[in-house]
This record gives sequence, C-alpha cells and structure tokens, in this order.
Amino acid sequence: MEGTEKLKRGSILEEIEIAEAVSEGKTIARVDNMVIFIAGGVPGDIADLRIEKVKSSFAEARVVKIHKPSSHRITPFCAHFGTCGGCTWQHMTYAMQLQYKQKQVEDALIRLGKIESPVILPIIPSEKTRHYRNRLDFAFSNKRWLTTDEIASGEQFEPNALGFHVPKRFDKILDIGKCFLMDDLHNEIRLAIKEICLQHGFSFYDQISQQGFMRNIVLRKTGSGEWMLLVIFQSNEKEKINLLLTEVGNRFPQITSLLYIINPKRNDTFFDLPVNVFSGKDHITEEMPSGENDSDPARLKFRISAKSFYQTNSEQAYTLYKVTREFAALTGSELVYDLYTGTGTIAQFISKKAKKVIGIEQTPDAIEDAKANSKRNGITNTEFFAGDIKDLLTSEFVKLHGKPDVIITDPPRAGMHEQVVNRLIEIAPKRIIYVSCNPATQARDLAMLSSHYELVKVQPVDMFPHTVHVENVALLALKN
Repeated sequence: MEGTEKLKRGSILEEIEIAEAVSEGKTIARVDNMVIFIAGGVPGDIADLRIEKVKSSFAEARVVKIHKPSSHRITPFCAHFGTCGGCTWQHMTYAMQLQYKQKQVEDALIRLGKIESPVILPIIPSEKTRHYRNRLDFAFSNKRWLTTDEIASGEQFEPNALGFHVPKRFDKILDIGKCFLMDDLHNEIRLAIKEICLQHGFSFYDQISQQGFMRNIVLRKTGSGEWMLLVIFQSNEKEKINLLLTEVGNRFPQITSLLYIINPKRNDTFFDLPVNVFSGKDHITEEMPSGENDSDPARLKFRISAKSFYQTNSEQAYTLYKVTREFAALTGSELVYDLYTGTGTIAQFISKKAKKVIGIEQTPDAIEDAKANSKRNGITNTEFFAGDIKDLLTSEFVKLHGKPDVIITDPPRAGMHEQVVNRLIEIAPKRIIYVSCNPATQARDLAMLSSHYELVKVQPVDMFPHTVHVENVALLALKN
C-alpha cells in the first residue's frame, strides 16, 4: 500500500496486529508504513479494523472483530465502556496501563522536552482502581445519545438524559445508569434526581437552543462521609427548585451541603455566579494525614466549597503530596512559594517543614478557603494571595515578600504561561518542584527552564486508573 491509495472510509483491514498504546486511549498499528490509530484495541490483539477516517499521513480505525485477544485484554466492568469517554483503558490490565503511563512520561520528556536520559522513577499505582473519585459532574439533555445497539433494537427510549458528554459531541449526553468512578451513593442520588424531574415534567436542557430548566449537577464527597450536591438550574423558578431540593434532601440525609446556582448564560461555567445554600453548610471538609509517616495521628482539615479545586482522588493526592514534600527537601529555614495553590493543600501539607509558605491562586474563593483552612489547622506560617500568577508574581512582589528558596508549581493541564516560566528563571530559587497533570505541557515548560535548571528526577503517580491521564512530579535544581 502506498500512502492512502487502498484505504477508504468503511473498508476492512483483516487480522492486523496492534502494536502499542498511545494518547487519548487509542492504540496503533502500522500497515505498509501507514500508521493506523485504533479505538477499542489492546497491544497484542490480532483484529479486523474498520477504517473511519483517512488522512495523508495516517488513518483512524475501530476494532470490529478480534481473532486473537491480547494477553493484556480483560472484560470491562462498566456497561457504558466504549461509548462513555471516561475510562478508555478499562479493557486493559492495570499493569499494562501503568506501563504505558510510564512510557507516556518518558516520551514527553525525551521527545518533547529534548531531555537526555532523564531519571524516571517507577510509577506509583493507585490502591483503588474503582470508586476512587471524590467529584463527578453530570449534564442534563433533552436529546439523549443512543448507542449503536439501542438504535438497532428499534425500541423507543426516553429522550431525556442525565450523564456525561459524548466524546467530541458537546451537544450530546450519554445517559448514565451505573458509574464506578465514585461511591455507589452517587448513582442513587443522580438517578433519584432524574426520576423526580421526569415525574414533575421539568424540562431538560437543550444544548443547541440553550433552553431547559435542568442544566447540571456536581457531586462531591469526603473520606469522612460528607456529601455536597450542587444543582445548576437555567432559570430561577423558586417553586420547582424548592420541590426538587426538598425531596432530594429528604431522601438523602447524607448530603451535608445542598447548594444551587442559577445559570442563564450560554456556557456551563459557574465560577462567576453566586452559590445559594438550600440546606446544610456551604462547604464540606476533607481530612489528610500530615505527619512524616502514615501512622502519625496528625491530620489536616481542608474546607472545600463549590468553586474550590481539590485533587479528585483524595487518597492518591496524599501520595502525590508526600512525593512533593520529599522532593522539596525542606529543613525548616526555607521560604517557599506555592503557585496555583488552590485551597492551599500543598502549602499546608509542607508548612511544618518550611519557615514560611506563600500561596498564589487565581480563584478568589479558593484563596478564602485556603486562609480558612490554615486558620482551622492552626497553621501560622502561610500567607495566600489571589490573582493571575503571571501578573501577580512580579519583582515587586518578590521584594515585598522575600525571594523563595523553593518554588512548588502545580498548574492546570495547559501548563505555565511563558511569562511565569521566565519569571521563575529570573527569581532563581534553588529548587523547583513541578507537579503536572499533563506530561506534554510539563515537558514543554521543562525545556524552557533547562537553560538554568537541571532536571534531577521525576516521579509519575497514577491518579486516574483506566484513563490515559498521569500525574508527574519533577525536581529541578538550579545549575552552578
């Protein structure tokens, strides 16, 4: 086959051996020097592939028949696997998932960051591979996404849905029955909300016309058993709101924070909208061990409000923060800057080992939570500031608050703004600990820092089993 001459959309490639896993949960095979990106495959499968898209340098395909399954292939435990885009590696053994996450970090550092022979420690697995999340977001839709099997059945299905967005289809929602990402109570709460809304004829949101009373729900929980339910309505119809939330609150006394937001906008973001407390508190409280070892009874308490960021795998977050504290190698005399501090979890986790920790975060509500958390935990050597880091972290800020010995940075998936990277080089702390949820953007930033910093070592941590995502902690030391 030369180029794409024999490849056409809908054609079948027979008995192709799948080589390896790559980004976005896909695998690849090579046919006559043509790279085929495959959905539904596992490395080692020998399968028939249906071509779905053809480009000049690659094609995309889907597994339609397996002749010989890979030794790493397992049966997915979720009925929504293959349609829901959440757990794209659920058909692969966890050991193989970890292997490819380790490779993802390695490839990013070597190919994108151009770092020669980086020291990459073995990935730390998650003890829980089900029910590990503490937060899930769901959307309502009046146009439920039907699977291929549902369409083929010829049956009539309820058109309203409460579930997840279908990958690459912002306007389509897959109705979710049972999800294994969070404790099973979340399934009961979500299905009850849908049942009540259908019973009373509440309209579900239309993603195209942007009309419909019910928009979104957010469920959060803590290890101590507190639950938060945030319901987002499109309009402020008091009678309907009171009816729904009263019934949900009565059915589920486990909900200690029952909140709602009115969002008439054309997008789903609610950080600029007021949060209303219907019953209970305006927050939930998470706890985390804070001592040198797991048997130390000392614990930190973190206030989490509706708009606060908190790592969505609480138990593995503790592992991540222990790695961060170890890499920081604090002796008690250091001034530390914690960038993208969120609710101040890392700042407070390391505070016992530092002289002072200054946290910076863009979201004002999160900073208020960080201040409240420090006060609640009796921590007096932290200080928090709200603002865009590229605008706030100036030479004047450093003169006023002191030059940091160590900087910890935990940016969002997009990585750090170029101005922030340049500012770190100007400030020149002795060590930088870079916590990242995206090895690709982390590698890009590390490449920019490499003129002044040596990458000492990195530690991958698996926060999200059955997905392609991996956290990575990098330790950088100032050269000379």
